[in-house]
Amino acid sequence: MKFKSLSLIASAVALTLTTTSFAVKAQTSSASPLLLAQAQEQGPRQGKKGAWAELGLTEAQQTRLKEIRRNTRTQIEGVLTQEQKDQLKAAAEARRAQRQAGQPGQRLGRGGKGFADLNLTQDQKNRIQAIKESAKQQMDAVLTSEQRTKLQQLRQNWQQRRQQNR
Repeated sequence: MKFKSLSLIASAVALTLTTTSFAVKAQTSSASPLLLAQAQEQGPRQGKKGAWAELGLTEAQQTRLKEIRRNTRTQIEGVLTQEQKDQLKAAAEARRAQRQAGQPGQRLGRGGKGFADLNLTQDQKNRIQAIKESAKQQMDAVLTSEQRTKLQQLRQNWQQRRQQNR
């Protein structure tokens, strides 16, 4: 009789542990789209880890930075040929598919494909560099002096971590 009671208790404990892990997993899965939607509503980089989230940007700053990024992207696309644009679009779609499959995607200019595979002319490289430099200056103008200092510190920390990983 003791053996029967003991096996019933052990079974109940095992069943409880198993169903609890499934319940937690289901709850986490169902919450993920909600968290994603909230992060998207909050604006650029909020809800995510990263330098921009740590700066405490105002809504106006976020809007202006988003506008600068959009304009920069448009200007860079104006420098590229149609074939280069198509290659860039294909690379972006491949990264998107990788992310959806749960694999980390490579970002442009960060060890992955992208601009390096576009066979840019020297003139295109110079023009894109000038566009990026202009965008950086515009973004810096949007930030307060404290935010610029904080961003500079975060960039230095990122570079140090990157060098240590190499």
